[in-house]
Amino acid sequence: MTFPIISADSHITEAPHTYRDYIDAKGKDKAPRLETLGDKGDFFVVDGMKRPVAMGLVAAAGKPPEEIRVTGSRFEDLHKGGWDPDARMEDQKRDGVAAEIIYPTVGMVLCNHQDFDYKQACFEAYNRWIAEYCSAHPERLLGCGQTAMRSPQDGIRDLKAIRELGLRGVMMPGNPAVEDYDSPVYDDFWNAAVELGLPLSFHILTTRETAPVRGPKMNGFLSIIRGCQDIMGTLVLGGVFERHPELKVVCVEADAGWVPHYMYRMDHAYKRHRNWLPPGQKLTRLPSEIFAEHIYTTFQDDWVAFRTADLMNWKRLMWANDFPHSDSTWPWSQEMLAEHGQDLTEEQRRAILCDNVASLYGIDTSTLARA
Repeated sequence: MTFPIISADSHITEAPHTYRDYIDAKGKDKAPRLETLGDKGDFFVVDGMKRPVAMGLVAAAGKPPEEIRVTGSRFEDLHKGGWDPDARMEDQKRDGVAAEIIYPTVGMVLCNHQDFDYKQACFEAYNRWIAEYCSAHPERLLGCGQTAMRSPQDGIRDLKAIRELGLRGVMMPGNPAVEDYDSPVYDDFWNAAVELGLPLSFHILTTRETAPVRGPKMNGFLSIIRGCQDIMGTLVLGGVFERHPELKVVCVEADAGWVPHYMYRMDHAYKRHRNWLPPGQKLTRLPSEIFAEHIYTTFQDDWVAFRTADLMNWKRLMWANDFPHSDSTWPWSQEMLAEHGQDLTEEQRRAILCDNVASLYGIDTSTLARA
C-alpha cells in the first residue's frame, strides 16, 4: 500500500486492575474483577450480571478454529498487546496496521447492565484507564470513551470529560435510561457531540437481548448485528439527523454488506407507510439518502461490502481488524484485503482503509507508517 492502513475497530483486553484501581473509592468492593474459576479458566466477574465474561474469545485472534474455546483460557496466555501499549506496537506491525480506533471488551458487556449508576462508575474508571493506555502512543492508539447515558444531561457531562481525557470518540450503550434515542430530549446531547467533535459509536453486543436465540447456538452469531440495525433505523426514521444535520454516527462491527438492501428497505417502508410516522413528523430526504450521509459502518471479514461498495456511500465505509477478538483478521489482514479488495478502484481502497476513518477522527496520516 502507498498509504497507512487504519483499523476503525480494534479492542483492548481490560487488565485485571482496570476497574478496581481506577474506580472511585466507594465502588472498589463491587468493581468488575478477574477471577479464576478452576479448570474453566479466567473470567471477569461483574456484580449484578448472571454470567461472568470468559476470556476465551476476547483474545483469540490468530488461533485456528479448532483451538477457539469460550472457556479454559488464562489471562497471562492472552495477547499482551491487549493491555500493554508497547506490545501493541508489534501487533500492529505484524498485521500491517498503522493505527487503531480502540474499543473496550468487558465494557461492551457492561453496557447491558441494568444498574445505570454502577455502569457510570465502571465507565468513568475505564475512561481513565484507556486514556492512560493510549497516551503511550497517541498517534497510533486512539481510544473511545464510554458513557452510561443515565440522562441526556449526564451524557453531556460525560462527553466533556471524555474530551478532556484526550479520547477520540464515544461508545454509546444500546439502551439509554431515559426514553429512546429518537426522543427530542436528546437534542442537546447530539448538539454537544457535534460541537465537541466526538464521533458517537454503536457497537454490536451493547444492546440488551429481548428474545432467546433460536436453534443452534451458532445462530446467535448471525443475529448480533440486529441491535445496531435497529438503532440506525431509530435515528434515521426518528428524524434525529433531520434535526441535527452535522451529526455523524458509527455502526461498529455489524458488517456492511447488508447496507444497500437495508437502505432500499427503508425507502420502501417510507414510500408505502410514511403515515406510520408520529403525527407532524416527516423526512425531507429519503431514508437511504440520510443513512448514506450520516452513518459510517465498520467491517472486517466482509467481502460483500467491497463488492457492493458502489451501491452505498463508500466514503462512509471503514475497514477494521477487530484485534484481538476471535473474529479478528489479525495477523492475515493484508492477504485478506488483497483478495477481497481487488475490484476496488485505488480511490475507494484508500478511502475505505485509511482516509474515511482519518477524516472522521482527525488523524494526521503523515505521522503514520505505510503498510
